Order: sequence, then C-alpha cells, then structure tokens
Amino acid sequence: MASPTTPGMTPPRSPVAGLVTLSAAQFLIALDFSVIFVALPSMGSDLQLSGSTIQWVLSAYSVFFAGFLIVGGRAADRIGARNMFIAALLLFGVASLAGGIADNASLLLIARGAQGVAAATLQPSILALVNTTFRPGRERTRALAVWGTVGASGLAAGVVIGGLLTTASWRWTFFVNLPFAAVCALAAPRLLPGKTDSRRAIPLNVLSAVLCTATVLVSVLGLTLAADVGWTDPLALGSFVAAVVLLALFVARERGSAQPLVASSLRGTRTLLVGCGASALYMASVAGSEFYLVTLLLQEGRGFEPLAAGIAFLPLAVCITLGNMIAGRLINSLGVQRTLPLAFAIGAAGLVLLAVSVHNHSYLVGMLPGLLVSGIGHGMIYTSMFVGGTRDVDDHNQGVAGALMTTTQYAGGALGVAVLVLVLGTDPGDGRFLPAFLLAAAVALIGIVWSWAGFRAPAAQAGTPKPSAVGEPVAASEEGRAG
Repeated sequence: MASPTTPGMTPPRSPVAGLVTLSAAQFLIALDFSVIFVALPSMGSDLQLSGSTIQWVLSAYSVFFAGFLIVGGRAADRIGARNMFIAALLLFGVASLAGGIADNASLLLIARGAQGVAAATLQPSILALVNTTFRPGRERTRALAVWGTVGASGLAAGVVIGGLLTTASWRWTFFVNLPFAAVCALAAPRLLPGKTDSRRAIPLNVLSAVLCTATVLVSVLGLTLAADVGWTDPLALGSFVAAVVLLALFVARERGSAQPLVASSLRGTRTLLVGCGASALYMASVAGSEFYLVTLLLQEGRGFEPLAAGIAFLPLAVCITLGNMIAGRLINSLGVQRTLPLAFAIGAAGLVLLAVSVHNHSYLVGMLPGLLVSGIGHGMIYTSMFVGGTRDVDDHNQGVAGALMTTTQYAGGALGVAVLVLVLGTDPGDGRFLPAFLLAAAVALIGIVWSWAGFRAPAAQAGTPKPSAVGEPVAASEEGRAG
C-alpha cells in the first residue's frame, strides 16, 4: 500500500509497519478500557474500596477520555500527530505504572484519570496518522479495516486478558500497558510520518478549548452520576444544567472566534455529522451496552469467575475481528450507505437473540448464538462508521474529526449505561435483562435508519472533496460513489 506525500509531512519509511504501530496503539486504548472490568472485584477487595469508588475506577477513565478528546484532536492537528502520539504514549506509560503500584483509592483514581487524558490525546492522533498515510479509496478503507479490527477486538480481548492477569494480581491489568506504550513510542519516529512544515502553527484557542473540555466533562459526569446515584440527584441535575450553560458559552465563543476549535468546514460536513451520530448509536447499543450487560449477566447472574468470564468473551472477540474484515470488503463494493445499515441490523439481531435467551442458563445455547451474531455486527459497524465519517475531511482536520466521532461514541455509551442501570434496577434478575437487551436492540434499529438516510447523499453534497497531497483533485472515494 502506497502512501501519499502530504505537504509538510515526511513520508513514512514503511506504511505497513506504520499501520502495525498505529494498530498496536489503538489496541492499547481498547485494552485499557475493558481489561479493568473483571479485575474490579479483586481490586476492591485488596484496597478495601467502596461500591461507589469501584464504579469511579471505570468512570474516571471514561469521563476524562471523553472530556479531552476534541482538545487532543486539535492539538494533534496543530503540533503534529506524531509528536502528540509519542507524548500521549509516555503519559499513558507513567499513568499505568502509577495505577499498578497504587496502594490507596486516591492514587488509583488519579492514575485512571491520567490514563483517560492520555487516551484522549492518543486516539485522534492515531486516526489522523492513518488517514494521512493512506490515500482515500481502497487503500484507506483497507487500512481503516485493519485498524478497526485490532481496535474493536481489543475491547473483547481486554476482558479475556483481564481474567488471565487477575489470577496473578489485578495490578498486572495496569502493568500490561507498559510494553505496548514503550514499543509504540520507540517505533514512532522511524515508522510514522512527521510534520516538517516550519511555518508557525496557528495557536490553540485556549478559551474554546477550556469551554469545550468543561462541557463534555460535566455532561459525561452528569450521566455517570445519574447511573450511580439516580437521575433526580441534585449533583446529577446540577451537572446537566451546568453542561447546558457551558455548551451555550462554547457555541457563542466558536461563532465569534477567528480561530475556532472546530472549524466551520467540519461543522458543515454532512458525512462527519452522520458518522458522529452513528458512533453514538453504536456505543449505546452493540458496543458499550452489550459489554456492560453481558459482563453483569455472566458474573452476577451466572456466577462466572473472572477467568471464566474472560474466556466466555473469546467468541465475541473473534467475531468482532471477522466483522471488521467483512466490512473492509463490503464497503468497496456496496458503499458505506448499504454496509453500515446492514451492520446495525446484524448487531440488532444479535441483541434480540441475547434478549430472548436470558432465561436459558446454558452458555452454549442461551448466550453464545447472540454473542456470535452481535459480534459480527459490532466489527462491521466500527470500521464502516469511521470510513464514512472521515472520508470528506481535510487531512489537516483529521485529528479533530476523529476526536468528534470518538467523543460522541463515549457520550453515547455513558448515556446508554445510565439508562440501562435504570432499567435493571438495584437487584437485576433474568427478567430485568430481557427489556435491557431489547432496548439496546431498539437503539441499533435507529442506527439502521440514521445511517441509511445520512449516507444516502452523494459525497459531493456531504462535503467538498479537498485537494490531495500531490496537488490533484481527490476523486470521490469508491464507498462515496457507491453511496
């Protein structure tokens, strides 16, 4: 696969080796998010954590991850994606080391928050480097399929690895990140394209950055509090009110700024907006909600030990990988407008299978079929939504575009989990899981309609194609033409 020679960028020595490095870093982000799940009981017992503190071990990562994504994306676009990639990996390594040696709740939560910030600056850098290394069309679609395969399967593999590591010590769920961070940071200067433009970068709009980060932080915090203490709790309600005020201030600042954090060209790119909506629906249905419900059902409803629960997720991990591979092929022939609705339909079917089988306590008969079907849909959605959402975005805005999609993704996941907690109640039984899975399936059905209608418009209407790296017009990507 050849790489474009983007102005102001040094070409990578080996695009394939660079893609391996980026995929490994994406695997690290996904692994760190899910590896902690099955370790929570052991962690809580060892450090004598309360139930609410255990919840915040997960939430501290998610809140800071979602909160700093857009700022991380804009910073990557300003100072260079490779520079931000290396800095984020170093922070990730330090935070993981701190979490692994933590002997109290405070240090543990600080480490998890720092991991979230590191992931928020790493994620958009990865996506920007993938999209600027490979030309639009088949090359980029194949690269995103590989990246998506590794990243999406990392969510499922993390649960398996977490079960294995927890048998030794929960601390290894932090230490396992160190070799990934070290190898990727060392490989980046040699394998990834760097920014060589000596012109002074436009400074970051600090006020917009602060308002944007505060808005997302407070919004996700409110959703997390709603899941933890209830929707009517004063802290949760206060967070939502503050989020509305901050959002209004952010919008006013962006409209009046000569250097907006989110460029006006991005706000008017239809495919990016549709991709953001698809990513939120994806995380609220077949991704975040499914992982939450299945983990809870296995460990609390079926009494699975951490290692057994991790192994139970192996078929899901395999099918997610298969789904990414299928999407990479289908997009080039059917287009995103057909592939993504099909992916949501498969994911919805898997969730319905899980719903109707909740009273069957046999893993092979009651749970495995739903995991297999939903896993294929999961992988197909992940690749398709990023291919479609970023296809009409300038190279110099790829960091923010990826950050916007990932922000809506995790905000959708936080909202989905908050609603599911309300549906499950305080003591969920099999009867409570039935409507919970059906609700997640209903969200996936909305994803079918959203993606079909959203990507139906030709790429030329969704956003004006930008000049390519070699100064020639970028032809409409094949998935855009098929759509």
